[in-house]
Amino acid sequence: MKFEPNGVNPALVTPFHKDEGINEDGFRALIRSVISHVDGIVPCGTTGEFVYLSMAERKKLFEIAVDEANGKVPVIAGTGACSTRQAVELTGFAHDIGASAALIVGPYYLTPSDKGFYQHYRTIADSCPIPILMYNIPQVTGSFIPTRVIEDLSGIQNIVGLKDSSGDLTYTMEILDRVRDRINVMIGHDEVVLPALAAGCSGMILASAQVFPDIWQRVYKAVRDNDLGTARELQMKVQKLTRMYCRMGGSVPLKASLRMMGIPAGRARRPLMEGGSILHEDIAEIRVELEKLGKIPRDETGMGFSIVPIGESLGDLGLSAEDLAGKEYPHASSVVEAGNEKVSVHMVAGNKEGKLGRLFAYQLTYPRHGYEALTTILEPNLAVRPSTLIIPGVKQKNLRQANMIFGPVQSACAKAIADSVELGVIPESQTESVVMIAKVFLSPRASAREIIYKNSYSAFITALKELFSVGGGE
Repeated sequence: MKFEPNGVNPALVTPFHKDEGINEDGFRALIRSVISHVDGIVPCGTTGEFVYLSMAERKKLFEIAVDEANGKVPVIAGTGACSTRQAVELTGFAHDIGASAALIVGPYYLTPSDKGFYQHYRTIADSCPIPILMYNIPQVTGSFIPTRVIEDLSGIQNIVGLKDSSGDLTYTMEILDRVRDRINVMIGHDEVVLPALAAGCSGMILASAQVFPDIWQRVYKAVRDNDLGTARELQMKVQKLTRMYCRMGGSVPLKASLRMMGIPAGRARRPLMEGGSILHEDIAEIRVELEKLGKIPRDETGMGFSIVPIGESLGDLGLSAEDLAGKEYPHASSVVEAGNEKVSVHMVAGNKEGKLGRLFAYQLTYPRHGYEALTTILEPNLAVRPSTLIIPGVKQKNLRQANMIFGPVQSACAKAIADSVELGVIPESQTESVVMIAKVFLSPRASAREIIYKNSYSAFITALKELFSVGGGE
């Protein structure tokens, strides 16, 4: 029976020990973690860092994959190489040990002509009867496999498919138009799975399918059942993670995810490294997304989120109960409930030349670790008027959390103040004489920037209306 690539197939990472040697136990554990959820496994692809592996290491990984799969799912071995000779050797080896198919990337580094592309695949196909999938990934090879070459190659009996990882849907559509009745087209770019499946791709070979294969199976089934609404909802549920995986070094963020899930994936081989491809705040963002998907337990360390009373909150700034009891320092609070994106704002206003002005300057001069204050700006070098200071109400544990405060929250605050001045909520006469300080409470789990912005804007608008209805520092 002809092998027909379809369904959900993870492009497996290659686990390494600290000395960068292959971690066989880790590789087997990874396969065991996905095998009941997938339609095939793919060792030694791009995500498997095949370009950093020796021929002997790749052959060893093929053997492990075939042994661990044990006939439960097909093994599609990544046997691509720069040279035809090496690709022939690897493909023949994969066939001899029982791999179901070979995934062969287009020749790279020294890019051949169209005839060279054709002859490369033709020679490999003629040398070995194993089913072959061509593999288009121009982001790293430097060139697309020409569509006419793919069309010509699709007539060869044991060339059964193409993996397209370009993310270029116009290219994917052209390939489907040319060859969909002869070979299967598999989407290889995680960010565009839904449109590719809806257009006629038979399945997927994805890096992220080793992290959440169950979700991709649901997307695959929903498209086959013509339930595009469900498929769309599921795709968007994982879109942030897929974007990070595709654009931040492939195996680097994936291995970070797998380690969080308890799979000993190790780290990438040099020169790939964390801190270069992804930053610490990116890793924190990945953790939050995996928690939301239920792939890892919620990390409660440092996640306490309580909103203190406004008097206590502003008292931390140096305003006494007597100060707040008078009219010199009008204050207001507002909260918008929205799960992780809940926002609470405590604001106080006062004369720039008075006590609040001195407290404003003190917060900037002597920042408290984890509660660093930041002035509110409309755009670079353009501060809002009245001058306003934002101080986190929840200690910032990492840059990811700080980016939520000093990103969408700061932007929303600036917009709310500018709109309040334009609408006359804040009198024009007070824009230069008054300063404001805002304590903002935002959950450390907050991650949806647009929702944070919307909720923050609403909270600031409400607080400002109350604040300036009682004097605004006059």
